[in-house]
Amino acid sequence: MEIIPAIDLLGGNCVRLNQGNYGQVTEFNNDPVAQALIWQEQGAQRLHLVDLDGAKTGRPVNDLTIKRIHERLQIPIQMGGGIRTKERAEELLKMGIERVILGTIALEEPNIAMDLAEKYPGQVIVGIDSKKGKVATRGWINQSNVQGKDLAKRFSNSRIAAIISTDISTD
Repeated sequence: MEIIPAIDLLGGNCVRLNQGNYGQVTEFNNDPVAQALIWQEQGAQRLHLVDLDGAKTGRPVNDLTIKRIHERLQIPIQMGGGIRTKERAEELLKMGIERVILGTIALEEPNIAMDLAEKYPGQVIVGIDSKKGKVATRGWINQSNVQGKDLAKRFSNSRIAAIISTDISTD
C-alpha cells in the first residue's frame, strides 16, 4: 500500500475544501513549499498536488508554486487540477511532474487521456470525483450524468496507470 500525502493549492495556500465547496475553505499552511518539505521529511515517498484554482478555471494558476515545490523535493510529484488539454499534460510531464491526473478531460475527451497514457506509460492517472455516484467536473462544480464506475470501466483496457476516486460528499 502506498500512502500519498496531498496538498491542495488555492490562492497560493494549502487548503481543504469542505465537500468540494469553494465557499468553505480551511487554510492549513500559507507556505506550500514548507508543507511539501514537511511531508518529505516525515517519510513520504510521493506527493499529491492539486491546483484547485486550475481545476475551477481550467487555467494553470499555481505553476510558480508547483515549480518551487518540484525544485525543492527529492520525491516524485503527481499533480491534477485544470489539466484539460494534451499540451498542458505534456508541459507538466516535461517540467518533471512524474504523473498527471486527468479528471474533466477524462470524461469529456477520454481518447486524449488514453492517447497520453500510450505515449507516457505509467504517468497518466484518471481522477474520478463523484457526488452521489455521478462524476463531477471542472473543479467539482459541474455534475454529469455519468456514473463514476462507468467512467472507470471505459479505461479498464487502456494504459492508464491508476484511477483515483473521490466521493466528494464525504471528503
